[in-house]
Amino acid sequence: MGSAKKKNTLKKYADEVTASERIAATDAMALPDISLEGDSDESTDDNNVEELFEHYKFVVDKGQSLLRIDKYITSKMTETSRSRVQMAIEAGYVRVGGNIIKSNYRVKPLDEISLVFPYEKRIRDIGPENIPLDIVYEDDDVILVNKPAGLVVHPGHGHFNGTLLNAIAYHLTYGNDPFPKEVPDNEVKHGILVHRIDKDTSGILVIAKNEEAQLKLAKQFFYHTTSRRYVAIVWGNVEKDEGTIDANICRDESDRMKFTVSKDGSKGKHAVTHYKVLERFGYVTVVECVLETGRTHQIRVHMKYLGHPLFSDERYGGNKILAGTIFTKYKQFIENCFAILPRQGLHAKTLGFDHPTTGKRMSFDSPIPDDMTALIDKMRNYKGEKNAVR
Repeated sequence: MGSAKKKNTLKKYADEVTASERIAATDAMALPDISLEGDSDESTDDNNVEELFEHYKFVVDKGQSLLRIDKYITSKMTETSRSRVQMAIEAGYVRVGGNIIKSNYRVKPLDEISLVFPYEKRIRDIGPENIPLDIVYEDDDVILVNKPAGLVVHPGHGHFNGTLLNAIAYHLTYGNDPFPKEVPDNEVKHGILVHRIDKDTSGILVIAKNEEAQLKLAKQFFYHTTSRRYVAIVWGNVEKDEGTIDANICRDESDRMKFTVSKDGSKGKHAVTHYKVLERFGYVTVVECVLETGRTHQIRVHMKYLGHPLFSDERYGGNKILAGTIFTKYKQFIENCFAILPRQGLHAKTLGFDHPTTGKRMSFDSPIPDDMTALIDKMRNYKGEKNAVR
């Protein structure tokens, strides 16, 4: 394979965003089992790919008189505005007896109401901070950013400032003003999270600029109608050119900071990852991953389960030499590779969704970052490459 052809391999696969990736919900009437696991204070790696939702259930009292459902829910959720409840109803988040209802529905005695809200972290303590942003796209409803590795998405356990949301608050409040006049806390503008990626994962991320946009975008993540493609560098020579990993993911009982595949499938949450080999280096493989679900650390856990942990992924054992020779020169080569990429080799390459206002399908691409590109180039140039499996 010529060098020019090699260097085009990743681009060829990364730029092909097709409609077939738009994975539709298999059962529009079923509420997926998505919880707040990824928001646990037990994890210092507070950012992950699992979308966040809060679940509520109400059983209407026997003596309840007929009442519009938005008024009823607002009376039970006093900290939630009626307008937010109405938007949730319009977006299909509210069901009675398992069925989606219209905004004029009136509750009756013993109605069973289920409600799913996109989880909104408290934002009043997220102050604006002048942190550089790589903005891919922005309009009145959404902002797309290319997040660098090392940047935490939002304040949480162990990370109280210096986050992406702090940077977004500054951008939305002050714009490009080089000498901004400080505004009161109640005038600070905030972005609203729709999904998250790990601190040490780089790549594309969409943030809503208003509640209506959040509700409509979150619904797409909820029903898996977004398209997301990742590029990962993993240990070993992946046997198949492409495949699917369908295995439940649960917390690792021996280490609450980690997740693992359920041994017998009886625990955890359903998780599906599709992968395709982009390039092989014998001891290391570059793969593309398409998510059908969005569980905490999903790609990292699934690739380890497959026997190919992400390169330099300390949490899941990829920061040790897992394949190759015993020669000192090779060991030094890998140590140099770890220095080039001192974080897991994972990049959120593309993101596709329907615009929350126009309904137009939008697709965005994030270039593979310099650290991963440098590692791939080093692997290509390694003189031991002649022994690699193609």
